[in-house]
Amino acid sequence: MAKSVASKAIGILLSSPVTVAIVVALSVLLYRFVYYPLYVSYLRKLPGPKTYAVTKWRLALDDYNGLRTQSIHSLHKRYGTAVRLGPNELSFSSLSALKTIYGAGSGFERTYFYRMFDAYGRQNLFTFAGVKQHAERKKLLAHAYSKSAILSPQAIAKPLIEKNVNRYLELLDREKNVAEEIFQSLHWYSLDSITGFIYGETHGGTDALEGNKAHRDLILDIIDPSRRNLSWFAVHLGAYTKWLYSRAGMTEKLITGLGLLPMNKPATYTGIRAHALQSSKGFELSVSEKPPLRDMSIMEKLWTASKSGKGPALDSLDMASELADHFLAGIDTTSDTLMFGIWALSRRQNRKYQEKLIEEVDGIPDSECNEYGNPFVEATDKLPYLDAVIKETLRLYAPLPASEPRSLPVDTTIDGYLVPAGTVVSMSPYTLHRNPEVFPDPLVFKPERWLGECGDLVEMKKWFWAFSSGGRMCIGLHLAMAEMTTLLAAVYRKYTTSEYDRQEGISPGITSRFEIFYDESLPKMEVSEAQASGPLI
Repeated sequence: MAKSVASKAIGILLSSPVTVAIVVALSVLLYRFVYYPLYVSYLRKLPGPKTYAVTKWRLALDDYNGLRTQSIHSLHKRYGTAVRLGPNELSFSSLSALKTIYGAGSGFERTYFYRMFDAYGRQNLFTFAGVKQHAERKKLLAHAYSKSAILSPQAIAKPLIEKNVNRYLELLDREKNVAEEIFQSLHWYSLDSITGFIYGETHGGTDALEGNKAHRDLILDIIDPSRRNLSWFAVHLGAYTKWLYSRAGMTEKLITGLGLLPMNKPATYTGIRAHALQSSKGFELSVSEKPPLRDMSIMEKLWTASKSGKGPALDSLDMASELADHFLAGIDTTSDTLMFGIWALSRRQNRKYQEKLIEEVDGIPDSECNEYGNPFVEATDKLPYLDAVIKETLRLYAPLPASEPRSLPVDTTIDGYLVPAGTVVSMSPYTLHRNPEVFPDPLVFKPERWLGECGDLVEMKKWFWAFSSGGRMCIGLHLAMAEMTTLLAAVYRKYTTSEYDRQEGISPGITSRFEIFYDESLPKMEVSEAQASGPLI
C-alpha cells in the first residue's frame, strides 16, 4: 500500500510541467557541460585535468589568481606537449606544433581575444584576425621597421635612439634618485623612443627624459598593478566591463562608490590613447594646410603610403588606431626587458657576466662613439656578448611570456591530434624557453649558452620565441633590439651596477595581461612588482 502511494506521488510529481522543465534543463546542462566535453568531443582524446575540460572558467580562475602561464607550464610538465585547457581550448609545447600553428602560411588566425586592443573603434595590425587584412596593413609598414632602416643614419630610428641614450645618461647624473629606482626611468626612455619614432618631434614626440611631467604621467596607468584586474574582466566579462566604463552621471558615481570598477579611472592606456589621438589629429590638420614635414616618422610614412593608392586607403581613425597600437606596444615591452637585464647583471652571483659585458663594451673604438662617448647604434649591433645577454634576458624574462591564442576555420591535425575548426590553440614563450632538453639548467641566467657554451646553439635558436614567428612575428623586433643594445652598451661603458642588500633574494615583477612575471627561482612571496634593479654607481 505504501509503495503504491509513493509511486503515485512520484508519478504526479514527474507529470508536473515545472518538474519536467527542470529535468530537461538539467539533462541539457549535463550533456553540454559534462557528457559532451568528456565523452563526445574530439578533444576528449587530449590529456589534461577533467576540471579544465568541462568549463572555461577553471582556466579563468588561474587567470584571476595570476597563475595562468605557470599553471599551463605545470600541466605540460605533467601531461606532455599537448594539453586540453578547456572545452574548446588546447595548449602545445612542441617544435612541430610551433611550425604548424605559427609558421608562415599556416592559415591560423588570431582569436577575438586580440580585439581588446582595438583603438577608437578600429582594428589595427595587432588585432586583425584575417591573414589578408594583416598582410595588406603590414606591407605599408614593414620597410620602416626593417633592420636596414633602423640602422640607417638617413632614417629616423638611429639618431633618435642615440639622442635618447645621451639623455638617459644625463638623467642619471641630473636626478640622483633615478639611479636608485630605474623602473620608471626606463619607461621614460622607451616612451620617448617610440613616440619619436612613430610621431616625430613635431606631432607627438615626448620629452619624459627631459623632465616633462605631463609626458611622464602618460605611463601612470600602465604601471598601475590594478591593470591586471581590468585585463581579466575585459577578457572574461567583456560586455559587462564595457558597460561599466561607459556609464555616466549618477550610475557612474554609484558604480564607483560600490567599488565595482576593476580599475579606477583613468583605466589602462587612457592617457596614451588620448595623446595618440591628439597627435594624429594634429598631423591631419597640418597636412591639410601644407605638405607634411620630412621628419620620416611612421605617421608620415603611413599617411604617404595610404594616399599613394598602392595599398588600402586609411581614414584618420584607421591611422590613429594603427599608430596608437604601435605606441603602447613599444613602451613596457622594451623597458621591462631592460630592467630585468640590468637586474640580472647586478646580482652578486652574476657579477662575472657584468664584467665580461663591460670588457666588451669598453673595447668599442672611440671612432664608433659620439662626442659623449656613447656608442652608435650600429656599433652595439655587432657585439656578440651583449647580444647573448639580451637573448638570455628575453629567454627567462620575456616581456610577453603568456599564451598567444590562434584558431583555424577548418579542421586540422596538430601533433597527431584532430583539432576541430574553431578550436583555440596556443603556445607560450614561457614554456618553450624552459625546456630542459634544449636549455640545460633552464632557470639559471647563463648568457654563455648563446655563444654555444651550454647546449646546442642551433636547437636553442629554433626554440627561442620572444618575438613570436611567421607572418605575425613582432614588427618592432629590430627597433627594440637597437634601443636595448645601445642603452646597455652606453650604461656599462660608464657605470657598474649592483643590488642593495635589501634587494638580495628579491625578484622584480612585471605586469603582463593578468599576471605578474618574475624570476621563479626566487620565493614568490618576496616578489615586489615594479621594483627597480638597484643603483647605478
